[in-house]
Amino acid sequence: MKQFKSVYVPGNHTHQASYKPLLKQVVEEIFHPERPDSIDIEHMSSGLTDLLKTGFSMFMKVSRPHPSDYAVLILFVVGGVTVSEVKMVKDLVASLKPGTQVIVLSTRLLKPLNIPELLFATDRLHPDLGF
Repeated sequence: MKQFKSVYVPGNHTHQASYKPLLKQVVEEIFHPERPDSIDIEHMSSGLTDLLKTGFSMFMKVSRPHPSDYAVLILFVVGGVTVSEVKMVKDLVASLKPGTQVIVLSTRLLKPLNIPELLFATDRLHPDLGF
């Protein structure tokens, strides 16, 4: 992650410091109106057309497909996602690009009590998840 380094937005003399969730930063980057090529989001070629576009981009100025070009976007969050994060993504996509369907998948649906457990687990590779 080169572009998304922090969830902390420092304040200044007129604005206080704030928190900007990582998932919100990623969705805003995907649906940015000017659509620059993000350094953290990569396109994986799946079909012959995409493969030809990616191959010819070495020789010609061909733009790579952007995630916001498609009608359906699948976001997979490793580690867990909260219900409020899913709602935030839904509201954000509805305001930035209405008509786009976003499917949010995760390894786990987190409850508020899970967050301190995962943050302060003594064995970070094998936290006690209660299974």
